[in-house]
Amino acid sequence: MFLDKISWGNFNESCHLKEQVEKYKETFGYYPESVHVDKIYRTRENRNWCKERGIRISGPKLGRPPKNVSEEEKKQAHSDECFRNAIEGKFGQAKRRFSLNLVMTKLPETSITSIAITFLVVNLSKLLRQFLSLFLSLFTNNRTGELIKPPFINFDYTFNNFYVLKLIDLSENSWSKVA
Repeated sequence: MFLDKISWGNFNESCHLKEQVEKYKETFGYYPESVHVDKIYRTRENRNWCKERGIRISGPKLGRPPKNVSEEEKKQAHSDECFRNAIEGKFGQAKRRFSLNLVMTKLPETSITSIAITFLVVNLSKLLRQFLSLFLSLFTNNRTGELIKPPFINFDYTFNNFYVLKLIDLSENSWSKVA
C-alpha cells in the first residue's frame, strides 16, 4: 500500500486518477495494464485518457449495458472485481487490525503521521508474512507438508519461490544462482 495523498477537504477525487497513474509510471517505469477503480473515477474524461495510453479501466462501460456479454468479458469483470475487493479488504484490515479507525489526534500533522505509520505497519506485516512463508518453505516438503532434513532441501524450488515473490529479479541478471 502506498500513501500518496491525504486531504481533509470535501471534493470529488476522480480528478486525481491521471496524477496517480503518472506517479505509477514514474515509480515503475511503465503504465499499469489496468486500473481498478470505484464508480466515481469512471468518468468519460478518465476513460478516454486511459484508452489513449492503453490502460484498461475496470467496471462496466458507460451507457446502456449490452444484451450479449461474452464469457471472456464476464471472466475479466469478475477478476477485476476480485482484485478490487482485495484492495478494499486491505483498508478494512488496516481499520480493524491496525487501528486506522481509531486515529484521534488533534493536529493534521499528527494525524498524517499516525495514518502513515499505520500503513507502514500494514506493509511490514505483509512483508514479514511473505518472508516467514518463504523461510518455512525451505524446511517443508510442499507435497506432504512434512518437515524435511536440511541436506534434502530443494534449492531449485526455493529459488523459484524467490523469483515468484519478486524478491529477486532475473530479467536484469542482478542476482545469479550459486551452485
